[in-house]
Amino acid sequence: MAGVTDQAYRLIAKEMGCSFVYTEMISDKALVYGNERTESMLRISDTERPIAVQLFGSDPKIMARAAKITQELASPEIIDINMGCPTLKIVRNGEGAALMRNVPLARDIVEAVVSAVNAPVTVKMRMGWSRELINAVELAEAVEAAGAALVTIHGRTREQFYSGTADWDIIKDVKEAVSVPVIGNGDIRSPQDAKRMLVETGCDGVMIGRAALGNPWLIRDTIVFLSTGTELPPPTYEERASFALRHLDMLIQLIGEKAAVPKMRKHAAWYVRGIPGAASARIRINASRTRDEMARALEVAFLDPLC
Repeated sequence: MAGVTDQAYRLIAKEMGCSFVYTEMISDKALVYGNERTESMLRISDTERPIAVQLFGSDPKIMARAAKITQELASPEIIDINMGCPTLKIVRNGEGAALMRNVPLARDIVEAVVSAVNAPVTVKMRMGWSRELINAVELAEAVEAAGAALVTIHGRTREQFYSGTADWDIIKDVKEAVSVPVIGNGDIRSPQDAKRMLVETGCDGVMIGRAALGNPWLIRDTIVFLSTGTELPPPTYEERASFALRHLDMLIQLIGEKAAVPKMRKHAAWYVRGIPGAASARIRINASRTRDEMARALEVAFLDPLC
């Protein structure tokens, strides 16, 4: 998730037991042109491994060069190609979900990247571009033939963005059509959802995305539920406050207080989602300029009985 899955967030996910994490989407052109900020996104600690670096682009040669650079700088366990991002600034360049409208190009990109690196190459896609163009099975078969080692399917079209309900039937269809592992994605909001997706689609694993924003405990709870059937109680307000504050401090250590506090605002807003007085808490959060102000905003939100 762009702007979210930085190193601090990945370490949090790992702490919660996540078996595999992904970097934010990384531009192939930015890597090839030596953009310093983009290269910094490839700084990976051993604690985060195994990890996938997710690249996006639309030119097979540039994607191959970016993948080689990725391998040289980060040695990720997997290089993932994004064919699912729905945002306008991505698709208008023929990247992300736009590749679902050009299966031959998508296949060529996978072939080029597979030929350029030693790491397994995987693909993240949606069910299609629109209701009129649902072609995840066709694309999955094409990228498998091109050498992809795994595919992940989000059960929405590009037109849907994140609205409506994810269609898990397409995940089942892809699983039945290819021999490589298939990961299901979309509407995993509870441990029970994860179990239901595995049973209904036959997929090999589930990917949790937006539902973990402000609720990393969902990862832990899902792992425990799938392995033991136990339903864990939700975290207390004290636990949520303490964890959010630690998240802030991890960001400060990573990028410095001046940059971390503004970046933490969205995370803090997710942490307070659903609590009494959340609207007032978000006002205080968005007004925070320093670490102490943000910490106080979180403490008031979770621990002040008058909030």
